[in-house]
Amino acid sequence: MARPEKIRLGDLLVQQKLITQEQLMFALGEQKRSGRKLGKVLIDNGFVSEDQISEALAKQLNIPFINLKFHNVNPDITRKLSETQARRFRALALEERNGALLIGMADPTDLFAFDELSRILTRDIELAVVTEGQLLETIDRVYRRTEEMSGLARELSEDLGDTYVDFGALGNAVGAEDAPVVKLLQSMFEEAVKVRASDMHIEPQEKRLQIRFRIDGMLHLQTEADSKIASALVLRLKLMSGLDISEKRLPQDGRFSVRVNDQAVDLRIATCPTQHGESVVMRLLRQDGGMIGLEKLGMPPDMLKRFREIIRRSSGMVLVTGPTGSGKTTTLYSALSEINTIDQKIITVEDPVEYRLPGINQVQVNEKIELSFSRVLRSALRLDPDVILVGEMRDAETAQIGLRAAMTGHLVFSTLHTRDAAGTLFRLVDMGTPKYMVASSVQVVLAQRLIRRVCDSCSEPHHPSPQEMEWLEHEGVLSDNHGSLQHGRGCSHCNGTGYRGRLGVYEMLEMTQPLAEAAAHHDSLHFMQAARDNMKGSTLIDHALNHMRQGRTTVAEIMRISNQVED
Repeated sequence: MARPEKIRLGDLLVQQKLITQEQLMFALGEQKRSGRKLGKVLIDNGFVSEDQISEALAKQLNIPFINLKFHNVNPDITRKLSETQARRFRALALEERNGALLIGMADPTDLFAFDELSRILTRDIELAVVTEGQLLETIDRVYRRTEEMSGLARELSEDLGDTYVDFGALGNAVGAEDAPVVKLLQSMFEEAVKVRASDMHIEPQEKRLQIRFRIDGMLHLQTEADSKIASALVLRLKLMSGLDISEKRLPQDGRFSVRVNDQAVDLRIATCPTQHGESVVMRLLRQDGGMIGLEKLGMPPDMLKRFREIIRRSSGMVLVTGPTGSGKTTTLYSALSEINTIDQKIITVEDPVEYRLPGINQVQVNEKIELSFSRVLRSALRLDPDVILVGEMRDAETAQIGLRAAMTGHLVFSTLHTRDAAGTLFRLVDMGTPKYMVASSVQVVLAQRLIRRVCDSCSEPHHPSPQEMEWLEHEGVLSDNHGSLQHGRGCSHCNGTGYRGRLGVYEMLEMTQPLAEAAAHHDSLHFMQAARDNMKGSTLIDHALNHMRQGRTTVAEIMRISNQVED
């Protein structure tokens, strides 16, 4: 391909009638003042979109514009450029075409970058335009650290030789940050944040050390290494979290914080002795941008409107239920952040404190010094709170104190591990709480699950299997809806899974007067029937089926959560 010509971007956009001359003059003035690129100034001021700039360049240069969101990247071809080169020249090797290499560039008029790429690749180049945002996101995804982690693990294994080093001493040594174990952990943290992992699992096996990440609720193998590095990793993590490095026979748990790419991340760590060594699980809690507004949780509009009204009441209990990892804490904190005003005193009692919210008082439970939920909750009530969040109703004493607080003029938020909204009240009664207290205190029960979202980049129509068809018919979903079913075929964007990201599905049981009377009734079946009638058409499965009809999730995902609900 011939060397591209230099183009004046502003004149090009005016010529193609994407911006006016006045907008260009304003942007040039802003560019002069701030030193930012002209394109960035135009986008930030809303005069033009990144896609429009890229398409205008492609049209002028007579080269293709490629939307990377729908381009399945081949890592073998992409890695013909190193990550450093890709970032420096804002370029990606995309595919082989007639003996030439197709290169996507954010700025194909960058003559220096073109010359350098030609020199590095020593072959014919064809250019395409890609947006800078999508290019950087693709670089983050493609140049993953799996190989780097394997290399560091090998380096650590060679350092250890046939003996085990005391990494307790290493923690205090000068230059410890250059040690292979530190580099390996740093690489793991960076990769976990990059791929949106919620948990990291370090699991020693008989002959190998297995490192897995949980992404969108599912575990994925990240790398395998020599089993002899396991104790070095565990010792280093214990040092970082202040655990007893000499105790290897008992489970321990702790917490530490790291900065990963200028982002604050809290890690909750739990160790447990296994047959082949200590296993470690770390939960990642992002402190930057971890909060989600209630409107972004995905509740149906009617439910969201009613939930917002309920959380603004002055007393009563709001319960969010579901299994571990179903997003309960996120929902509670979204609700708290919405009512966190200067005239409200909010106290949280948690184990551990998962998100940090400015303006509220957060207390960490510590069973080792007998600082239990019930003890902290009693103290919290003497601090004149308006709103209390109890991390979890773990025992009868905590449940009764929380319900009494709800009866005496406090708004109490908490969680329970139950299958659905209707069963929650019986769980409280089973814990020894009087029925009258449950009936008069609980205002609303919100049950939720997280389902995986079909990957936008490889979504395609799906014809249900015979088992899926049978399940859909059992749920009363008409056969003419099957034309809208989607699934992901698997691509580089979703790591071949067909899913990327998750959606919340909800059901809400509001304790109306008839339901409160049914809850206090001696016959539990009476309440269950009333609850089912109350939620008819708006259960967890109904909400999930709605997402399926819109092509956002798959039949297989809904069948998976229906098994949890209906067990």
